[in-house]
Amino acid sequence: MPDTKARSKAATSSDCDIAPEPVARRGRPVGDRDAKRAELLTAAIAVIAQEGYAGASMRKVAKQAGCTTGAVTYYFANKEEMIGEVAQNLFDQVDMLLESNQAQIDIASLLRQWLQWVSSDESTIWLSWLQLLAHARHEPVFADIIRQRYAGFRQVFTVVIERGQAQGKIRVDIAADVLADQISTICDGWLMMLPIEPERFSAQRGQALLDALIMLIAPPRS
Repeated sequence: MPDTKARSKAATSSDCDIAPEPVARRGRPVGDRDAKRAELLTAAIAVIAQEGYAGASMRKVAKQAGCTTGAVTYYFANKEEMIGEVAQNLFDQVDMLLESNQAQIDIASLLRQWLQWVSSDESTIWLSWLQLLAHARHEPVFADIIRQRYAGFRQVFTVVIERGQAQGKIRVDIAADVLADQISTICDGWLMMLPIEPERFSAQRGQALLDALIMLIAPPRS
């Protein structure tokens, strides 16, 4: 069997009968690899929101992204790997939002940005997220991703709250990790109902919900 160099040399010859390399047939992308991968993840999120977890095939993701199925399989070996990367991507977006607010220690601003973010694109981001959560119980690998990333999020959120407590901005009679878990649980509930009852999360009512939550974690009035 000829080695790699020999095959490469043969490919540059005038012999037009030589078949293209297998990786080329799989839809090897041209250009910015990271940008293409991000584009496919966005397409996957949209397909999951539209078709549900069970209906989200790699073929449909390729159609949504306007590329071949081979291009999708170049980045993701199978559907399970693709779904796992979607979950990682969603957590990455939340982490970026949290990181941008760590310096200010402004929980109100953080929650306001978060609610505006999910409301502006709820038909894709959070509908797909609910689909993933619903199936995580039956997908051990995927469930592990959620547990690990959510645990990491709560740890960082706890640090933010501890800093706020040290500065007198957040009540200290409840442990920071308990507050972090409680706020996360409240927000999870909002997310579950947002696609079903969007009227409950209008701009005016959303602000009222945020104000109430901030009041609950503020230092008790003397």
